[in-house]
Amino acid sequence: MRKFLAALGLVPFTAYVVLFLIVPTLIAVGSGFTADGGLTLENLPVLFAPETLSAFWASIWLSAVTAVVGAVVGATLCWALAALPEQGPLRRVVDAASSVLAQFGGVMLAFAFIATIGSQGLITVLLRERLGTDIYADGVWLYELPGLVLPYLYFQVPLMVITFLPAVLALRPGWAEAVATLGGRGGSYWLRVGIPILTPAFLGSLLLLFANAFSSYATAAALISQGSQIVPLKIRAALIGETGASLASNAGVLALGMIVVMTIVMFGYGRLMARTARWQG
Repeated sequence: MRKFLAALGLVPFTAYVVLFLIVPTLIAVGSGFTADGGLTLENLPVLFAPETLSAFWASIWLSAVTAVVGAVVGATLCWALAALPEQGPLRRVVDAASSVLAQFGGVMLAFAFIATIGSQGLITVLLRERLGTDIYADGVWLYELPGLVLPYLYFQVPLMVITFLPAVLALRPGWAEAVATLGGRGGSYWLRVGIPILTPAFLGSLLLLFANAFSSYATAAALISQGSQIVPLKIRAALIGETGASLASNAGVLALGMIVVMTIVMFGYGRLMARTARWQG
């Protein structure tokens, strides 16, 4: 009876996953392989077209850059937070801020950057009028692919804090004491114990940040109104194109490519997190 009740508790979650994840995914991917009511593979070459490969490369580049920078900055912040008292005000403020900012994306984040460092943003105008510095002397880069790096880091760094801080806090003081007892120094502890133990958690968090950036859409869509430089924007362009169902089918094929990339990344993330759980438990 207890097993039945426990399984019954999974029904709402299962229904949610099926209705809002599995079914939309199947519809999106399936639209790329149907035409005139039947199955077709005619749209598959779109996945290997030069412009599609360019969009995937741009998405991978953007995701990798923001993931690496966000992981390094976030890990450094985690190391600093671990030295603070758990109930201290600064630690609690940073924890709370990270939880909020990790979800602060989309149009709100785009507007915040436009209002602060846009072509007529507050900081841009102050720098230009007071210091004579024009950050857009070589072009308004905020509305191009490189300009997405800063907004993405705004939610990548807090996400790294949320995911990596538990691993840093799980390092046991007894391990450092054992190294010191055996004659090792602080550097020996990190080289032989700390870093090897934290590496799977760090790499897992890095992959999570990559997946987070790779699947992000709203922030890029709000900042880049012209062109389809990354895959999510290319899917948008296919869906709102004026030439009919053929471009909608292309969107399904592009969605399949994104799902393949995300599956590979999340598989690696799952393996790394399983390895991390061995010593955290």
